[in-house]
Amino acid sequence: MLPSINYVAVAMAAVVSTIIGTAWYTILFGKQWRILMGINEVRMGNMKKRGMGKIYGANFIATLIMAFVLAQFVFAWGIADISGAMRLAFWIWLGFFATTMLGSVFWEGKSMKLYAINIGFQFVSLAMMAVILALWK
Repeated sequence: MLPSINYVAVAMAAVVSTIIGTAWYTILFGKQWRILMGINEVRMGNMKKRGMGKIYGANFIATLIMAFVLAQFVFAWGIADISGAMRLAFWIWLGFFATTMLGSVFWEGKSMKLYAINIGFQFVSLAMMAVILALWK
């Protein structure tokens, strides 16, 4: 049986994560990220042709799933404050995101700068989602 989850909080956590991601990969680190990813105007045009709306939509659904699963952890561990939410986000980030994303450096030849940009976003996003889910019962 699933715990009692606040689905509005789950949706809001996903929206906040999407907003953070948009700012992170445009205003804050967009230019540097595109250079490190090798995204030029031609590649950007090809991405637009594939349908950016579909890409954003699919990414939002993935973020909703992540927020829902994170809500399960928040509930299971009884987290109800910012400190607990930050600890949860840190351990999930360290154990699952920081470690698995390091494979992009080892196996794909991506730079440590790109890795830092990507895992930085993952931590900030995860932390904000955890705080929303912990406080908004």
